[in-house]
Amino acid sequence: MAAEEKGRRREEAEPGGQREPGAGLARRLPEAGRFAYAALCGISLAWLFPENEQSSFRIEFIEGFVKWLDLPDAVLPAMTAFADGLGGEGTETFTEILLKDPILKENPLLITQDLLSFSLQDGSYDARARVLICRVSWLLRIPLEDLEVLEESLLESLKEQKEEESETAEVSRKKKEKRKKLKRYLLIGLATVGGGTVIGLTGGLAAPLVAAGAATIIGSAGAAALGSTAGIAVMASLFGAAGAGLTGYKMKKRVGAIEEFEFLPLTEGKQLHITIAITGWLCTGKYGSFTAPWSSMLHSSEQYCLAWESKYLMELGNALDSLLNGFVNMMAQEALKFTVLSGIVTALTWPASLLTVASVIDNPWGVCLHRSAEVGKHLAHILLSRQQGQRPVTLIGFSLGARVIYFCLQEMAQEKDSQGIIEDVVLLGAPVEGEAKHWRALTRVVSGRIINGFCRGDWLLSFVYRTSSVQLNVAGLQPVDLDDRRMVNMDLSSVVSSHILIFSPSFFACSTVTPVTE
Repeated sequence: MAAEEKGRRREEAEPGGQREPGAGLARRLPEAGRFAYAALCGISLAWLFPENEQSSFRIEFIEGFVKWLDLPDAVLPAMTAFADGLGGEGTETFTEILLKDPILKENPLLITQDLLSFSLQDGSYDARARVLICRVSWLLRIPLEDLEVLEESLLESLKEQKEEESETAEVSRKKKEKRKKLKRYLLIGLATVGGGTVIGLTGGLAAPLVAAGAATIIGSAGAAALGSTAGIAVMASLFGAAGAGLTGYKMKKRVGAIEEFEFLPLTEGKQLHITIAITGWLCTGKYGSFTAPWSSMLHSSEQYCLAWESKYLMELGNALDSLLNGFVNMMAQEALKFTVLSGIVTALTWPASLLTVASVIDNPWGVCLHRSAEVGKHLAHILLSRQQGQRPVTLIGFSLGARVIYFCLQEMAQEKDSQGIIEDVVLLGAPVEGEAKHWRALTRVVSGRIINGFCRGDWLLSFVYRTSSVQLNVAGLQPVDLDDRRMVNMDLSSVVSSHILIFSPSFFACSTVTPVTE
């Protein structure tokens, strides 16, 4: 039934006949409708990204959008004012104007389709643009699934066009490409020949057909531009060089003290936005691989997991397992009554029997704390270099994987051009500082949601932090009191009972990121 519904949405989403999403809507909507449409986007931009450092993005977006909708220059001051935060009370009025328009009344999805076309016209899909599309779609009561169908329709159209080309022509183009970029092909292309992104590959090898397929979604005018030499490069940049992207990064040499850093594909699908999952520790048996905890994760068609420092994570996981499978677990549960539940966690409150085996966990935990921070910083520079292409990225991690994400975002916040890359982040049982001041920097990098999943009864996380100066303020144990629309705290105390259960597949089966609303 779900597949049938998805198919129906795809049919409705795909433009037919001579319809062109971009210029088409500008010609079909009356000026009042176009004004309301632009105003709603301007107001939404101000609500989503009110910070001063986001001012240039807001203004550039709204200026380009006014031209896109073929509105007179006289309305630009008003639209700029909306984007700067004025007129927020008009959200409902502008929404109703659009919903009552004869064209949009029957198919409000045209707005989502048009915004997607505008956001992709230069070959870069900014995470802030996608968050805006989700917000406007929500205001117009359009399901998020319809946006995903639109994105998938674009990729399927491109893939279908590529499959139609003759084998002879394909071989000829490959030979030509090989002569031009032999070294790059050998180092990266061969390592990812089975997992390269469709558009990344076709951008260099079958550009004319790619442009023909793009006409279905972007319109003939936009497709003509994509068929040019510059346009081909733009299409390739959207999905990463030569389609190798993240899976090709494993060819890079060792960096600093990091011994292992590699992206593994979790799904075979391709999407205009991607998800990277980060495992927090490994242990012998069922969870001995990086991919195991994510087998039931939902969210996007293109997912990767980060394989990092497996030797140290395995040592840590086995130590955790030893603690939990022994008599110590019983003693810890008893200690829980006097520590976590009362909100007091000090070295003096832990029973002596538990402290005697502390060395089993303390050393591997300390090693992994340090390495996770270094891996996070390295991940930041991978994303900043756009190895994943010009697409929004969602990050999700548990335990030390959440710590990797935290330090990744902290590092990105210190760099220029770090905005518009990260869409959402989900941190589960994060062993990091829980004070709001430490999380403020993350809002400069994340466009959508910062979700902190915590468990008040996580005695194991409390125990490993028993001697730390921040032991009373750990994000994985409590909400982060940050006054920002991005910050979302989720109490998982009724879902998981300990740190070792926070990554069960059944939990991730329902771990989807909701769109940005009120």
